[in-house]
Amino acid sequence: MSEVVIAGIGQIPVGEHWELSLRNMASRAILAARHDAGGMMPDAIYIGNFLGSTLSHQSNLGSLIADNTGLQGVEGWTVEAADASGGGAFRMGYLAVSSGFVDAAVVVGVEKCTDVAPSELEAAAVQATDYDYESMQGITLTSQAALLMQRYLYEYDVPREALAEFPLLAHANGANNPNAFFRKPIRREAYLNAAEISSPLNLFDQAPYGDGAAAVILTRPELIKEKLPHPLVRVLGSGVVIDAVSLHDRHSPLSFKAAGYSIEKACRQAGILPTDADFFELSDSFSIYAALSLEAAGFAERGTACQRAQEGAFSLQGDLPIATMGGMKARGNPFGASGVYQIVEAAQQLRGQAGKNQIADARLGLVQVLGGPASTAITHVLERWH
Repeated sequence: MSEVVIAGIGQIPVGEHWELSLRNMASRAILAARHDAGGMMPDAIYIGNFLGSTLSHQSNLGSLIADNTGLQGVEGWTVEAADASGGGAFRMGYLAVSSGFVDAAVVVGVEKCTDVAPSELEAAAVQATDYDYESMQGITLTSQAALLMQRYLYEYDVPREALAEFPLLAHANGANNPNAFFRKPIRREAYLNAAEISSPLNLFDQAPYGDGAAAVILTRPELIKEKLPHPLVRVLGSGVVIDAVSLHDRHSPLSFKAAGYSIEKACRQAGILPTDADFFELSDSFSIYAALSLEAAGFAERGTACQRAQEGAFSLQGDLPIATMGGMKARGNPFGASGVYQIVEAAQQLRGQAGKNQIADARLGLVQVLGGPASTAITHVLERWH
């Protein structure tokens, strides 16, 4: 397989983009990425999207977005893996370019969430679960996460307030991200006094849904004809693992096995250990997901992720910074686009373009996005190159 680099990145702020459609948002992110890549013309487009056909009544996004972005004639596909759709699209682009069948690919994650009522959005998002045995019985993504949190607090005898560490950290980082939905730190008292939305999960334990689009240009380094004004970021490893979609079909619901195994696969391909990473962009759509992901990856013993966070291990100055630009919690969670936002933010860190959130001498980054409660786990290893 050939080496693959990220030559360009682009994104729009996550938010409530009432005035923009799927095609508008995707086009803005793609054009920004192409400009960042010196105008490189891709010959394939891979789109990460989860809810376009349900909420926007639009499928066939390959044709729609390519046509609206001046990319007529290229190969185009939509990848769906629930919340992990953007990470899946990135993997498809990586495999296509590394195989040699595609010279340059644009990967775009796009999602439009805010044109419907919250109840309609929640009903659509729950398609990430098992319809026959979970969603048809009334479960939602929020109540499912609340069940996991309740079990976690009980099984490991963790105090309820311990989960505060993850949203506090995310919002502190998001305050310096101009593309974040929420750019204000939160106080511990605000977390402790927040309204419960599904006991014991409160308002600050869930990432806000939003509209957004992010894009990257992938190519092989020898095909870059002119020197770009920024470092290249190389894709060193990629790993995808799936688990049972239903929590009741797993040996232990608190063991995000797919999350751990996908990191192992990606790091094995990259020839590194997970502990070699300088930062970790994880899925924190719920506070409990952040804790379970860290423990599955081996960055904390079972039941201790909150304690390690309280000790500062995951802050920007810690042993393993996480959610360095605010994560899903502060940046916002545009479902199928989230995995590409993570890649863009990791590339900013590795290029040295993360501003006040810059991690000193960052050279290796882990990026993981989850579909549902780690039913699908997609991990990539990125490296600052020359």
